[in-house]
Amino acid sequence: MRLREGNFAAETTYAVEPAEVLRYYCSFGASWLHVVDLDGARGEPTINALLVEELARERSVRLQVGGGVRDAAAIEHLLTTGIQRVVIGSAAAQRPREVREWLQSFGAERICLAFDVRIAELSAAPMVHTDGWTVQSAASLWEALEAYPISLLRHVLCTDIGRDGTLHGPNLPLYGAVMKRFPGLLWQASGGISHGRDLTALAQTGVSAAVSGRALIESRIPTAELLPFLRAV
Repeated sequence: MRLREGNFAAETTYAVEPAEVLRYYCSFGASWLHVVDLDGARGEPTINALLVEELARERSVRLQVGGGVRDAAAIEHLLTTGIQRVVIGSAAAQRPREVREWLQSFGAERICLAFDVRIAELSAAPMVHTDGWTVQSAASLWEALEAYPISLLRHVLCTDIGRDGTLHGPNLPLYGAVMKRFPGLLWQASGGISHGRDLTALAQTGVSAAVSGRALIESRIPTAELLPFLRAV
């Protein structure tokens, strides 16, 4: 299942098993798979926990998993099941003191902070949204990141909610801005990817990785265009 612009009322369900998707991309040489528990992200019980653990048992690809991770116990459980990196979303904006402790305990390589943002107009700051993208916080992306010593951070995922699931292309100015402000971080871009040219353009901004959902599951990116990026992740 995936959303459009973060709207749970505009979700699309695909008749394909997650394990099939994992094996499909592994066959092309993908080394990482990004998985989000959407039910967990909006505060519902993590009913997909067993499914995520099943994916981890495949051992054929490294997993980056997020959605509803709200305490250290949840992080430890995910890591012990074989997941390589845990994504911290709402808590990263709402409880930075705790999340700093998690970064110190588990290490910057095992934790990815995720900030979902909306941009009201071209000159406006990207504002962070939480709780499954339903609540706008009072902090901009820049302010949210200032709560963390750069020495603690390594991986940061930024999603432009307004582009998510639209296939309208990624927000290149946003990712150019994040690289300019925080060049020492490994940024992951998400939202709007529709074809191989988008992946090339994102790479040129300097981001380290891109997350794509709809374009991949609907096979909109030709395999020849996708392969160089799958193997580079």
